[in-house]
Amino acid sequence: MAWPTAEVARMSGVTARTLRHYDEIGLLPPAWIGTNGHRYYEEGELLRLQQILVLRALGLGLPEIGKVLASQVDEVEALRGHHRRLLAERDRLDALAGTVARTITELEHSRRDGRPMTINRPENLFEGIQPAQYQETLRDFPELAGAIDRHTATMSDAEIEAGQRERTARMIRLAELMAAGTPADAEPVQAEIDAQYRVLAELRAVSAEEYRALGRACVDNEPWRAAYESIAPGLAAYQRDAIAAYVTTRLS
Repeated sequence: MAWPTAEVARMSGVTARTLRHYDEIGLLPPAWIGTNGHRYYEEGELLRLQQILVLRALGLGLPEIGKVLASQVDEVEALRGHHRRLLAERDRLDALAGTVARTITELEHSRRDGRPMTINRPENLFEGIQPAQYQETLRDFPELAGAIDRHTATMSDAEIEAGQRERTARMIRLAELMAAGTPADAEPVQAEIDAQYRVLAELRAVSAEEYRALGRACVDNEPWRAAYESIAPGLAAYQRDAIAAYVTTRLS
């Protein structure tokens, strides 16, 4: 049995655009292409797509996923390995849920006591959070995700960790500006957004509309929204609004 791209996209939640990208980079070619030019996928391709999505959810980049799949000899043993990683990820998510629960409690105490909201800085505020996984929101931007994957592949573990810490620091700085009541279009906020944009622009040209769409993804994409909200409630929408203002004033 074979399924067309549209059906595979519906079943998996992966966009047709992303499936085409996976084909173009050799990660997931279709089983065959019809005379009408449509791609068709069979059971083997669906199993491979499942593995790709599992590894993406575990934070692996596309180049690394390609290497993992190329080195597989036995599908059952490979799935056992994925299962072990998923159990470890479950433990991480349990830790993250505990972190968010503690933050909620602290914020509720703050509001009940009539104190202004503050951003906590202890390390356990970020227990279970892996900023590299925020890239999952780029699944609808495969070209940009590919550029980031290629760049990451050239970095050492120390450089990747430093980048993660800087991304988290930017999120904290935005949260502090939001907590202080700074408007999303104010200069301090726009300076932070400009720094974010320049990091992306160094990897690949990012159009005004693409950057605006990335801003909307901060709210519309559940994993990324949850990452922002775990730092401070309302931060996802604040980031979206700040990017929208940046696009209007500096990119349009």
